[in-house]
Amino acid sequence: MITSNVARRYARAFFAVAGEENRYEEYYRELSLFAAVMADNKNLKELLSNPVYDKEDKKKVVDRILQKLNLSLPTANFIRLLVEKRRIAGMADIEENYRKLMDDAIGISRVQVTTAFPLTSELAANLQRGLEALTGKKVEMQIDEDESLLGGVVVRVGDKLYDGSIKVQLDNMTKLLVS
Repeated sequence: MITSNVARRYARAFFAVAGEENRYEEYYRELSLFAAVMADNKNLKELLSNPVYDKEDKKKVVDRILQKLNLSLPTANFIRLLVEKRRIAGMADIEENYRKLMDDAIGISRVQVTTAFPLTSELAANLQRGLEALTGKKVEMQIDEDESLLGGVVVRVGDKLYDGSIKVQLDNMTKLLVS
């Protein structure tokens, strides 16, 4: 696996290429598609990640996959470069770093919401509007359920965590009463 600094550098380089053509989202979809193929196929991931296997064999396999996926030339060349430089094992990290750069450039904030109960579409829409006002960006929410919260909601926006769950409030009250 490549270090996060190296993954960031490769992601930034490919992001710059996408920026020249203003095709951030298209190239991200293609990068994600290839990363998903790698993640879904354990043997492929092993072949591409293991330095024991010959680089030329890796290139042939990747070229066949690229033909089937019908990716744009810049994306295909970027993936070939990763194979050539023996960085293809870091595809998932590169994809994640690229997504962060893209989200920032196009004004998207990805938000993780955890609730104790299913949100109605009206509640989800209200929460999304509130988060968009808070972040100043378009919000894409992923909503999960966790019954252990008892009630309330936990929202993660980037590195910030807003915990309005009943469980945390009860834990805080317990600590206050014990002290």
